[in-house]
Amino acid sequence: MKRAKFRLQPVLELRRSEERAAAAAAAEAANAAADADRRATDYEATLAAAVLPRSLPAGSFVAAMTLLRTAATDASDARALATASAEQSELVRAQWTAAAQRTKGLERLRERLMAALQHAEDVAEERAVDDLVTGRAGRVPTASGADAEEVPWTA
Repeated sequence: MKRAKFRLQPVLELRRSEERAAAAAAAEAANAAADADRRATDYEATLAAAVLPRSLPAGSFVAAMTLLRTAATDASDARALATASAEQSELVRAQWTAAAQRTKGLERLRERLMAALQHAEDVAEERAVDDLVTGRAGRVPTASGADAEEVPWTA
């Protein structure tokens, strides 16, 4: 019996490559989110460690306060970027999950086809064996003795 081919194999291969690409994008987005979070944490730690000396001239005090305010703005912007990166990472991860589900659906379809083909082969083989058995049982020894050694089987 000729072995049937899974006609959606090219589609399955395409889905698998899409899933691999989505997995790579998800890993890259997760790394970018982790880096952004690390930078934001570093900014916040640096800002929290900043201490003004007790006595400063007025001009230096204003300059130090301006510098601290700028650092606080940078830390806030870094935290906002980290939050946005984390959200983007979740969206990319959701796309990866969707790609994996599409691939899994086709893989299940392929497995069902292969199981059905195997079942059909098993049934055909069983029929062939049954035909052999019933064919021998139906044969009657001939007068020439061709089947003289075989004894008909009856139930």
